Amino acid sequence: MVMFLQAGEWRLLFIRRAQQAGDRHSGEVAFPGGHLKPGETAQAAALREALEEIALPPGEVELLGSLPPYRTLGNHRVTPWVGRIAWPQPLHPDPAEVSRVFSIPLVWLADPAHHRVRERELPQFGVKLPVVYFDEYQGELLWGVSARITLTLIRVLGL
Repeated sequence: MVMFLQAGEWRLLFIRRAQQAGDRHSGEVAFPGGHLKPGETAQAAALREALEEIALPPGEVELLGSLPPYRTLGNHRVTPWVGRIAWPQPLHPDPAEVSRVFSIPLVWLADPAHHRVRERELPQFGVKLPVVYFDEYQGELLWGVSARITLTLIRVLGL
């Protein structure tokens, strides 16, 4: 996850995933990221994926640290790394992976009026699980593990 300061306001950078047949996460809001390659650390994967997905050079990212790992509804383990960049930054999304790059102010994300927890049924497992959903921001819906990671960052930052 990438933070930047714009006009005196801290913002978080998000992507909307490209539509791809067979990808159940197509069109969802997320952070740049992906799978580890053999022998790769989570930190290295985060920087590589940001380069591949939005052309953010690793040398432009000041890594601040990691957040605790998460399990997604699909049972994937996600280890978020937090980085800071100077803004503006020329970003070029790979259209095969990313349909849009956008940001949301941290102060908006930190406002409890903008998110809630709803139960989501997982029929394949016969269970209901609590899932975080934010209100739409400029037509984008942040929910699921990306929303949980966002809330953890907000708590860590004391917002």
